[in-house]
Amino acid sequence: MSWRPTYRSSKFRNVYGKVANREHCFEGIPITKNVHDNHFCAVNAKFLAIVTESAGGGSFVVIPVTQFGRIDPHYPKVCGHQGKVLDIKWNPFHDNIIASCSEDSSVRIWEIPDEGLRRNLTEPVLELYGHSRRVGLIEWHPTTSGILFSAGYDYKILIWNLEIGEPVKMIDCHTDVVLCMSFNTEGSLLATSCKDKKLRVIEPRSGKVLQEANFKNHKVNRVVFLGNMKRLLTTGVSRWNTRQIALWDQEDLSMPIIEEEIDGLSGLLFPFYDADTHMLYLAGKGDGNIRYYEITLEKPYLQYLMEFRSPAPQKGLGVMPKHGLDVGACEVFRFYKLVTLKGLIEPISMIVPRRSETYQEDIYPMTPGTEPALSADEWLSGINRGPVLMSLKEGYNRPNKLVFKAPVKEKKGGVVNGIDLLENVPPRTENELLRMFFRQQEELRRLKDELAQKDIKIRQLELELNNLRNSPNINNNNNSSSNGSSI
Repeated sequence: MSWRPTYRSSKFRNVYGKVANREHCFEGIPITKNVHDNHFCAVNAKFLAIVTESAGGGSFVVIPVTQFGRIDPHYPKVCGHQGKVLDIKWNPFHDNIIASCSEDSSVRIWEIPDEGLRRNLTEPVLELYGHSRRVGLIEWHPTTSGILFSAGYDYKILIWNLEIGEPVKMIDCHTDVVLCMSFNTEGSLLATSCKDKKLRVIEPRSGKVLQEANFKNHKVNRVVFLGNMKRLLTTGVSRWNTRQIALWDQEDLSMPIIEEEIDGLSGLLFPFYDADTHMLYLAGKGDGNIRYYEITLEKPYLQYLMEFRSPAPQKGLGVMPKHGLDVGACEVFRFYKLVTLKGLIEPISMIVPRRSETYQEDIYPMTPGTEPALSADEWLSGINRGPVLMSLKEGYNRPNKLVFKAPVKEKKGGVVNGIDLLENVPPRTENELLRMFFRQQEELRRLKDELAQKDIKIRQLELELNNLRNSPNINNNNNSSSNGSSI
Protein backbone atom coordinates (compact mmCIF):
# COMPACT_ATOMS: atom_id res chain seq x y z
CA MET A 1 0.00 0.00 0.00
CA SER A 2 2.99 2.27 0.50
CA TRP A 3 3.42 2.67 -3.29
CA ARG A 4 -0.08 4.05 -3.79
CA PRO A 5 -0.07 7.84 -4.33
CA THR A 6 -2.13 9.93 -1.93
CA TYR A 7 -4.93 11.74 -3.72
CA ARG A 8 -7.38 11.93 -0.86
CA SER A 9 -7.23 15.07 1.27
CA SER A 10 -6.42 14.36 4.91
CA LYS A 11 -5.40 16.52 7.84
CA PHE A 12 -3.05 13.73 8.98
CA ARG A 13 -1.18 13.14 5.73
CA ASN A 14 1.88 15.05 7.01
CA VAL A 15 2.06 13.52 10.49
CA TYR A 16 5.67 12.85 11.41
CA GLY A 17 7.47 11.05 14.22
CA LYS A 18 9.78 13.06 16.45
CA VAL A 19 12.26 11.28 18.71
CA ALA A 20 12.90 12.91 22.08
CA ASN A 21 16.30 14.43 22.80
CA ARG A 22 18.74 12.15 24.60
CA GLU A 23 18.29 14.10 27.85
CA HIS A 24 14.55 13.29 27.73
CA CYS A 25 15.11 9.52 27.33
CA PHE A 26 15.47 6.88 30.07
CA GLU A 27 18.82 5.07 30.15
CA GLY A 28 20.47 2.28 32.10
CA ILE A 29 17.36 0.09 32.49
CA PRO A 30 18.04 -3.69 32.34
CA ILE A 31 15.12 -4.48 30.02
CA THR A 32 13.96 -8.10 30.20
CA LYS A 33 15.31 -10.54 27.62
CA ASN A 34 12.15 -12.66 27.77
CA VAL A 35 10.99 -13.73 24.30
CA HIS A 36 7.28 -13.67 25.21
CA ASP A 37 5.35 -11.64 22.60
CA ASN A 38 4.33 -8.69 24.76
CA HIS A 39 5.37 -5.07 25.10
CA PHE A 40 6.88 -5.37 28.65
CA CYS A 41 6.05 -1.69 29.03
CA ALA A 42 3.08 0.32 30.36
CA VAL A 43 2.69 4.09 30.50
CA ASN A 44 0.22 6.57 31.95
CA ALA A 45 0.27 10.31 32.65
CA LYS A 46 2.32 9.82 35.86
CA PHE A 47 4.47 6.71 35.58
CA LEU A 48 6.46 4.55 33.18
CA ALA A 49 6.69 0.84 34.06
CA ILE A 50 9.25 -1.50 32.46
CA VAL A 51 9.70 -5.25 33.03
CA THR A 52 13.35 -5.82 33.95
CA GLU A 53 15.79 -8.72 33.82
CA SER A 54 16.16 -10.25 37.27
CA ALA A 55 17.22 -13.48 38.93
CA GLY A 56 15.08 -15.49 41.33
CA GLY A 57 11.65 -14.29 40.27
CA GLY A 58 10.16 -11.43 38.30
CA SER A 59 10.30 -7.68 38.74
CA PHE A 60 9.53 -4.41 37.02
CA VAL A 61 10.62 -0.85 37.62
CA VAL A 62 8.23 2.13 37.95
CA ILE A 63 9.65 5.56 37.09
CA PRO A 64 7.88 8.95 37.07
CA VAL A 65 7.52 10.05 33.43
CA THR A 66 9.32 13.33 34.22
CA GLN A 67 12.38 11.62 35.75
CA PHE A 68 14.52 11.48 32.60
CA GLY A 69 18.14 10.48 32.29
CA ARG A 70 20.19 7.56 33.55
CA ILE A 71 18.45 5.34 36.10
CA ASP A 72 20.44 4.13 39.10
CA PRO A 73 21.25 0.37 38.89
CA HIS A 74 19.87 -0.03 42.43
CA TYR A 75 16.65 1.84 41.67
CA PRO A 76 13.74 0.29 43.68
CA LYS A 77 11.67 -2.35 41.90
CA VAL A 78 8.32 -4.09 42.24
CA CYS A 79 9.52 -7.62 42.92
CA GLY A 80 6.88 -9.80 44.55
CA HIS A 81 6.39 -12.45 41.83
CA GLN A 82 8.10 -15.87 42.09
CA GLY A 83 8.23 -16.23 38.29
CA LYS A 84 9.06 -13.94 35.39
CA VAL A 85 6.64 -11.07 34.78
CA LEU A 86 4.93 -11.49 31.40
CA ASP A 87 2.57 -8.49 31.20
CA ILE A 88 1.82 -5.23 33.03
CA LYS A 89 -1.10 -2.82 32.58
CA TRP A 90 -2.04 0.44 34.33
CA ASN A 91 -5.58 0.93 35.61
CA PRO A 92 -7.21 3.38 33.15
CA PHE A 93 -9.09 5.12 35.97
CA HIS A 94 -6.40 5.23 38.67
CA ASP A 95 -2.87 6.32 37.80
CA ASN A 96 -1.34 4.65 40.88
CA ILE A 97 -2.75 1.16 40.34
CA ILE A 98 -0.96 -1.35 38.10
CA ALA A 99 -1.68 -5.03 37.43
CA SER A 100 0.94 -7.64 36.61
CA CYS A 101 0.86 -11.30 35.64
CA SER A 102 3.59 -13.89 35.79
CA GLU A 103 4.84 -17.39 35.13
CA ASP A 104 3.98 -18.22 38.76
CA SER A 105 0.30 -18.45 37.64
CA SER A 106 -0.74 -15.37 39.63
CA VAL A 107 -2.11 -11.91 38.88
CA ARG A 108 -1.20 -9.15 41.32
CA ILE A 109 -2.44 -5.61 41.88
CA TRP A 110 0.04 -3.01 43.12
CA GLU A 111 -0.40 0.54 44.42
CA ILE A 112 2.45 2.93 43.62
CA PRO A 113 2.93 5.97 45.90
CA ASP A 114 2.46 9.41 44.31
CA GLU A 115 6.14 10.24 44.71
CA GLY A 116 7.24 6.91 43.23
CA LEU A 117 9.09 4.03 44.91
CA ARG A 118 11.61 4.70 47.66
CA ARG A 119 12.32 1.03 48.37
CA ASN A 120 11.54 -2.34 46.79
CA LEU A 121 7.82 -3.10 46.77
CA THR A 122 7.14 -6.74 47.62
CA GLU A 123 3.60 -6.68 49.05
CA PRO A 124 0.74 -6.27 46.55
CA VAL A 125 -2.63 -4.91 47.59
CA LEU A 126 -4.25 -7.95 46.00
CA GLU A 127 -3.12 -11.44 44.92
CA LEU A 128 -5.33 -13.28 42.44
CA TYR A 129 -4.99 -17.05 42.00
CA GLY A 130 -7.22 -18.99 39.65
CA HIS A 131 -5.16 -20.09 36.66
CA SER A 132 -3.53 -23.51 36.76
CA ARG A 133 -0.66 -22.45 34.48
CA ARG A 134 1.28 -19.25 33.81
CA VAL A 135 -0.65 -16.10 32.97
CA GLY A 136 0.55 -14.35 29.81
CA LEU A 137 -1.94 -11.54 29.21
CA ILE A 138 -4.05 -9.07 31.21
CA GLU A 139 -6.47 -6.31 30.16
CA TRP A 140 -8.55 -3.79 32.13
CA HIS A 141 -12.15 -3.24 31.11
CA PRO A 142 -12.33 0.07 29.20
CA THR A 143 -15.40 1.60 30.90
CA THR A 144 -15.83 -0.26 34.20
CA SER A 145 -13.91 0.18 37.42
CA GLY A 146 -12.59 -2.92 39.13
CA ILE A 147 -12.95 -5.43 36.27
CA LEU A 148 -9.80 -7.16 35.03
CA PHE A 149 -9.40 -9.89 32.38
CA SER A 150 -6.54 -12.40 32.48
CA ALA A 151 -5.60 -15.07 29.92
CA GLY A 152 -3.43 -18.02 30.90
CA TYR A 153 -1.64 -20.94 29.32
CA ASP A 154 -4.46 -23.15 30.61
CA TYR A 155 -6.43 -21.76 27.59
CA LYS A 156 -8.87 -19.92 29.87
CA ILE A 157 -9.82 -16.26 30.32
CA LEU A 158 -10.84 -15.27 33.85
CA ILE A 159 -12.87 -12.13 34.63
CA TRP A 160 -11.91 -10.73 38.05
CA ASN A 161 -14.06 -8.47 40.19
CA LEU A 162 -11.42 -6.62 42.21
CA GLU A 163 -14.04 -5.30 44.64
CA ILE A 164 -14.32 -8.83 46.05
CA GLY A 165 -10.95 -10.15 44.84
CA GLU A 166 -12.46 -13.22 43.17
CA PRO A 167 -13.05 -14.46 39.60
CA VAL A 168 -16.69 -14.05 38.57
CA LYS A 169 -16.58 -15.67 35.13
CA MET A 170 -14.43 -18.10 33.17
CA ILE A 171 -14.36 -18.08 29.35
CA ASP A 172 -13.17 -21.49 28.15
CA CYS A 173 -14.02 -21.53 24.43
CA HIS A 174 -10.36 -21.50 23.31
CA THR A 175 -8.45 -24.65 22.40
CA ASP A 176 -4.97 -23.11 22.66
CA VAL A 177 -3.12 -20.13 24.15
CA VAL A 178 -4.85 -16.74 23.80
CA LEU A 179 -2.48 -14.32 22.04
CA CYS A 180 -4.42 -11.06 22.18
CA MET A 181 -7.56 -9.48 23.68
CA SER A 182 -9.29 -6.29 22.51
CA PHE A 183 -12.52 -4.57 23.60
CA ASN A 184 -14.95 -2.47 21.62
CA THR A 185 -15.55 1.10 22.82
CA GLU A 186 -18.16 0.31 25.48
CA GLY A 187 -16.62 -3.01 26.52
CA SER A 188 -19.63 -5.14 25.57
CA LEU A 189 -17.65 -7.28 23.09
CA LEU A 190 -14.29 -8.99 23.37
CA ALA A 191 -12.21 -9.98 20.34
CA THR A 192 -9.47 -12.60 20.78
CA SER A 193 -6.77 -14.12 18.64
CA CYS A 194 -5.57 -17.57 19.57
CA LYS A 195 -2.74 -19.94 18.77
CA ASP A 196 -5.31 -22.26 17.20
CA LYS A 197 -5.32 -19.70 14.29
CA LYS A 198 -8.92 -18.60 14.99
CA LEU A 199 -10.34 -15.12 15.45
CA ARG A 200 -13.30 -14.88 17.84
CA VAL A 201 -15.78 -12.21 18.90
CA ILE A 202 -17.15 -13.06 22.36
CA GLU A 203 -19.86 -11.67 24.62
CA PRO A 204 -17.71 -11.67 27.78
CA ARG A 205 -20.39 -11.86 30.49
CA SER A 206 -21.94 -15.02 29.04
CA GLY A 207 -18.82 -16.40 27.37
CA LYS A 208 -20.83 -16.97 24.17
CA VAL A 209 -18.87 -16.91 20.89
CA LEU A 210 -20.80 -14.60 18.54
CA GLN A 211 -18.48 -14.84 15.53
CA GLU A 212 -15.56 -17.10 14.67
CA ALA A 213 -13.12 -17.05 11.75
CA ASN A 214 -10.58 -19.62 10.66
CA PHE A 215 -9.21 -18.14 7.46
CA LYS A 216 -6.48 -20.28 5.89
CA ASN A 217 -4.84 -17.46 3.92
CA HIS A 218 -4.31 -15.27 6.97
CA LYS A 219 -2.86 -16.60 10.23
CA VAL A 220 -4.03 -14.13 12.90
CA ASN A 221 -1.56 -12.98 15.57
CA ARG A 222 -2.96 -9.69 16.91
CA VAL A 223 -6.42 -8.11 16.80
CA VAL A 224 -7.79 -4.66 17.62
CA PHE A 225 -11.31 -3.19 17.58
CA LEU A 226 -11.55 -0.04 15.44
CA GLY A 227 -13.62 2.11 17.79
CA ASN A 228 -17.27 2.52 16.76
CA MET A 229 -16.69 1.52 13.13
CA LYS A 230 -17.86 -2.07 13.79
CA ARG A 231 -14.63 -3.22 12.24
CA LEU A 232 -11.76 -5.40 13.40
CA LEU A 233 -8.20 -5.23 12.21
CA THR A 234 -5.82 -8.16 12.53
CA THR A 235 -2.12 -8.57 11.88
CA GLY A 236 -0.60 -11.90 10.96
CA VAL A 237 1.16 -13.82 8.22
CA SER A 238 0.00 -15.04 4.83
CA ARG A 239 0.36 -18.55 3.44
CA TRP A 240 3.71 -17.39 1.97
CA ASN A 241 4.90 -16.23 5.44
CA THR A 242 4.79 -12.54 4.58
CA ARG A 243 3.47 -10.08 7.15
CA GLN A 244 0.00 -8.82 6.36
CA ILE A 245 -3.00 -7.05 7.82
CA ALA A 246 -6.69 -7.80 7.31
CA LEU A 247 -9.84 -5.75 7.90
CA TRP A 248 -12.99 -7.54 9.10
CA ASP A 249 -16.66 -6.76 9.67
CA GLN A 250 -17.38 -7.67 13.29
CA GLU A 251 -20.85 -8.92 12.30
CA ASP A 252 -19.51 -11.31 9.65
CA LEU A 253 -16.10 -12.96 9.95
CA SER A 254 -16.60 -15.36 7.06
CA MET A 255 -14.23 -13.35 4.84
CA PRO A 256 -12.03 -10.29 5.45
CA ILE A 257 -13.07 -7.04 3.78
CA ILE A 258 -9.53 -6.49 2.52
CA GLU A 259 -6.10 -8.02 3.00
CA GLU A 260 -2.86 -6.14 2.53
CA GLU A 261 0.66 -7.53 2.52
CA ILE A 262 3.23 -5.40 4.35
CA ASP A 263 6.68 -6.94 3.88
CA GLY A 264 8.64 -10.18 4.13
CA LEU A 265 10.15 -9.66 7.60
CA SER A 266 9.55 -12.21 10.35
CA GLY A 267 8.92 -10.01 13.40
CA LEU A 268 5.46 -9.76 14.92
CA LEU A 269 3.36 -6.75 13.86
CA PHE A 270 1.80 -4.83 16.76
CA PRO A 271 -1.29 -2.75 15.81
CA PHE A 272 -2.21 0.46 17.69
CA TYR A 273 -5.44 2.30 16.90
CA ASP A 274 -6.36 5.88 17.77
CA ALA A 275 -10.15 6.14 17.68
CA ASP A 276 -10.06 9.96 17.87
CA THR A 277 -8.03 10.46 14.69
CA HIS A 278 -8.94 7.10 13.04
CA MET A 279 -5.23 6.43 12.61
CA LEU A 280 -3.68 2.97 12.70
CA TYR A 281 -0.02 2.49 13.66
CA LEU A 282 1.84 -0.74 12.78
CA ALA A 283 5.08 -1.42 14.62
CA GLY A 284 7.21 -4.48 13.94
CA LYS A 285 8.94 -6.31 16.76
CA GLY A 286 12.66 -6.51 16.05
CA ASP A 287 12.68 -3.69 13.50
CA GLY A 288 12.63 0.07 13.99
CA ASN A 289 9.80 1.02 11.61
CA ILE A 290 6.37 2.38 12.52
CA ARG A 291 3.93 2.68 9.61
CA TYR A 292 0.73 4.65 9.97
CA TYR A 293 -2.53 4.69 8.06
CA GLU A 294 -5.86 6.45 8.13
CA ILE A 295 -8.92 4.20 8.25
CA THR A 296 -12.25 5.05 6.60
CA LEU A 297 -15.56 3.26 6.07
CA GLU A 298 -15.36 3.73 2.29
CA LYS A 299 -12.87 2.33 -0.16
CA PRO A 300 -9.91 2.01 -0.09
CA TYR A 301 -10.57 1.62 3.71
CA LEU A 302 -6.82 1.84 4.54
CA GLN A 303 -5.04 4.98 3.39
CA TYR A 304 -1.27 4.82 3.78
CA LEU A 305 0.16 8.02 5.26
CA MET A 306 3.84 7.69 6.08
CA GLU A 307 6.49 5.62 7.84
CA PHE A 308 8.73 6.42 10.79
CA ARG A 309 12.14 4.79 10.40
CA SER A 310 14.80 4.11 12.99
CA PRO A 311 17.91 1.88 12.90
CA ALA A 312 17.42 0.73 16.52
CA PRO A 313 15.19 -2.39 16.80
CA GLN A 314 12.27 -2.21 19.22
CA LYS A 315 11.44 -4.97 21.69
CA GLY A 316 8.12 -3.42 22.66
CA LEU A 317 6.21 -0.14 22.75
CA GLY A 318 4.27 1.62 25.47
CA VAL A 319 1.54 4.12 24.56
CA MET A 320 0.74 7.29 26.49
CA PRO A 321 -3.01 7.84 27.13
CA LYS A 322 -4.59 10.84 25.42
CA HIS A 323 -4.78 12.99 28.57
CA GLY A 324 -0.99 12.72 28.94
CA LEU A 325 -0.15 14.20 25.52
CA ASP A 326 1.23 17.66 24.82
CA VAL A 327 -1.68 19.33 23.01
CA GLY A 328 0.28 22.56 22.67
CA ALA A 329 2.71 20.81 20.32
CA CYS A 330 -0.14 19.14 18.32
CA GLU A 331 0.97 15.73 19.57
CA VAL A 332 -1.65 13.10 18.67
CA PHE A 333 0.17 9.92 19.79
CA ARG A 334 3.25 9.04 21.82
CA PHE A 335 5.20 5.79 21.92
CA TYR A 336 7.80 4.71 24.46
CA LYS A 337 10.20 2.47 22.56
CA LEU A 338 12.23 -0.25 24.31
CA VAL A 339 15.74 -0.65 22.90
CA THR A 340 17.13 -3.70 24.71
CA LEU A 341 20.75 -3.56 23.53
CA LYS A 342 21.20 -0.03 24.90
CA GLY A 343 18.95 -0.34 27.97
CA LEU A 344 17.16 2.69 26.53
CA ILE A 345 13.55 3.90 26.61
CA GLU A 346 12.98 6.38 23.81
CA PRO A 347 9.83 8.57 23.59
CA ILE A 348 8.55 9.05 20.02
CA SER A 349 5.90 11.74 19.46
CA MET A 350 3.56 11.70 16.47
CA ILE A 351 2.93 15.34 15.59
CA VAL A 352 0.53 17.09 13.22
CA PRO A 353 2.42 20.09 11.79
CA ARG A 354 0.40 23.25 12.46
CA ARG A 355 1.53 26.87 12.44
CA SER A 356 -1.06 28.10 14.89
CA GLU A 357 -0.23 27.74 18.60
CA THR A 358 -3.87 27.74 19.70
CA TYR A 359 -5.77 24.60 20.70
CA GLN A 360 -6.63 22.53 17.60
CA GLU A 361 -10.22 21.41 18.08
CA ASP A 362 -10.35 19.28 14.92
CA ILE A 363 -7.52 16.93 15.92
CA TYR A 364 -8.54 16.72 19.61
CA PRO A 365 -12.23 15.73 19.78
CA MET A 366 -13.85 14.65 23.02
CA THR A 367 -11.99 11.57 24.22
CA PRO A 368 -12.48 8.86 26.89
CA GLY A 369 -11.44 10.29 30.23
CA THR A 370 -10.29 9.00 33.59
CA GLU A 371 -13.72 8.42 35.14
CA PRO A 372 -15.42 5.01 34.89
CA ALA A 373 -18.87 4.88 33.33
CA LEU A 374 -19.99 1.83 35.34
CA SER A 375 -19.30 0.02 38.57
CA ALA A 376 -18.32 -3.65 38.51
CA ASP A 377 -21.75 -4.77 39.73
CA GLU A 378 -23.55 -2.67 37.11
CA TRP A 379 -21.52 -4.14 34.27
CA LEU A 380 -21.88 -7.70 35.56
CA SER A 381 -25.66 -7.21 35.77
CA GLY A 382 -25.76 -6.59 32.00
CA ILE A 383 -25.60 -2.79 31.68
CA ASN A 384 -23.57 -1.33 28.80
CA ARG A 385 -22.49 2.27 28.71
CA GLY A 386 -19.99 4.19 26.61
CA PRO A 387 -16.94 5.87 28.15
CA VAL A 388 -17.22 9.19 29.99
CA LEU A 389 -15.76 11.74 27.58
CA MET A 390 -13.56 14.70 28.42
CA SER A 391 -12.09 17.65 26.56
CA LEU A 392 -8.32 17.86 26.38
CA LYS A 393 -8.59 21.64 26.23
CA GLU A 394 -10.04 22.09 29.70
CA GLY A 395 -9.91 18.89 31.69
CA TYR A 396 -6.82 16.90 30.78
CA ASN A 397 -4.91 18.00 33.89
CA ARG A 398 -7.85 17.43 36.21
CA PRO A 399 -6.89 15.14 39.14
CA ASN A 400 -8.80 11.93 39.56
CA LYS A 401 -10.67 11.48 42.84
CA LEU A 402 -11.15 7.71 42.44
CA VAL A 403 -9.69 5.68 45.31
CA PHE A 404 -8.85 2.00 44.93
CA LYS A 405 -10.00 -0.13 47.87
CA ALA A 406 -8.76 -3.70 48.02
CA PRO A 407 -11.13 -6.25 49.57
CA VAL A 408 -10.16 -7.40 53.05
CA LYS A 409 -9.65 -11.15 53.02
CA GLU A 410 -7.24 -13.74 54.27
CA LYS A 411 -4.43 -14.84 51.98
CA LYS A 412 -5.43 -18.29 50.94
CA GLY A 413 -4.71 -20.49 48.00
CA GLY A 414 -7.12 -20.71 45.15
CA VAL A 415 -8.11 -24.34 44.67
CA VAL A 416 -8.43 -25.40 41.02
CA ASN A 417 -9.25 -29.06 40.29
CA GLY A 418 -8.31 -29.95 43.86
CA ILE A 419 -4.83 -28.35 43.65
CA ASP A 420 -3.81 -25.58 46.02
CA LEU A 421 -1.98 -23.16 43.71
CA LEU A 422 -0.13 -21.47 46.57
CA GLU A 423 1.38 -24.78 47.62
CA ASN A 424 1.88 -26.11 44.09
CA VAL A 425 3.39 -23.35 41.97
CA PRO A 426 3.98 -24.74 38.46
CA PRO A 427 7.63 -25.23 37.46
CA ARG A 428 9.11 -22.44 35.35
CA THR A 429 12.03 -24.25 33.70
CA GLU A 430 12.89 -27.75 32.49
CA ASN A 431 15.33 -28.23 35.40
CA GLU A 432 12.61 -27.29 37.90
CA LEU A 433 10.26 -29.74 36.19
CA LEU A 434 12.84 -32.54 36.48
CA ARG A 435 13.50 -31.73 40.15
CA MET A 436 9.78 -31.74 40.86
CA PHE A 437 9.43 -35.08 39.02
CA PHE A 438 12.22 -36.73 41.05
CA ARG A 439 10.82 -35.31 44.30
CA GLN A 440 7.43 -36.77 43.49
CA GLN A 441 8.99 -40.13 42.57
CA GLU A 442 10.82 -40.15 45.91
CA GLU A 443 7.62 -39.22 47.73
CA LEU A 444 5.75 -42.06 45.98
CA ARG A 445 8.49 -44.57 46.91
CA ARG A 446 8.41 -43.46 50.55
CA LEU A 447 4.61 -43.71 50.70
CA LYS A 448 4.70 -47.20 49.16
CA ASP A 449 7.27 -48.32 51.77
CA GLU A 450 5.12 -46.92 54.57
CA LEU A 451 2.06 -48.67 53.15
CA ALA A 452 3.92 -52.01 52.90
CA GLN A 453 5.17 -51.70 56.51
CA LYS A 454 1.68 -50.91 57.72
CA ASP A 455 0.30 -53.94 55.84
CA ILE A 456 2.88 -56.17 57.59
CA LYS A 457 1.99 -54.63 60.97
CA ILE A 458 -1.72 -55.21 60.34
CA ARG A 459 -1.08 -58.88 59.47
CA GLN A 460 1.03 -59.32 62.62
CA LEU A 461 -1.70 -57.84 64.78
CA GLU A 462 -4.32 -60.09 63.13
CA LEU A 463 -2.18 -63.16 63.88
CA GLU A 464 -1.69 -62.10 67.51
CA LEU A 465 -5.43 -61.57 67.86
CA ASN A 466 -6.14 -65.07 66.45
CA ASN A 467 -3.55 -66.58 68.81
CA LEU A 468 -5.20 -64.91 71.77
CA ARG A 469 -8.61 -66.16 70.73
CA ASN A 470 -7.32 -69.75 70.33
CA SER A 471 -5.25 -69.78 73.53
CA PRO A 472 -6.20 -72.72 75.99
CA ASN A 473 -5.88 -70.44 79.01
CA ILE A 474 -8.58 -68.23 77.66
CA ASN A 475 -10.78 -71.25 76.90
CA ASN A 476 -10.31 -72.69 80.46
CA ASN A 477 -11.17 -69.36 82.00
CA ASN A 478 -14.29 -69.14 79.87
CA ASN A 479 -15.34 -72.70 80.90
CA SER A 480 -14.78 -72.10 84.62
CA SER A 481 -16.69 -68.88 84.53
CA SER A 482 -19.61 -70.63 82.84
CA ASN A 483 -19.57 -73.51 85.43
CA GLY A 484 -19.53 -71.09 88.29
CA SER A 485 -22.52 -69.28 86.96
CA SER A 486 -24.48 -72.55 86.63
CA ILE A 487 -23.78 -73.51 90.29
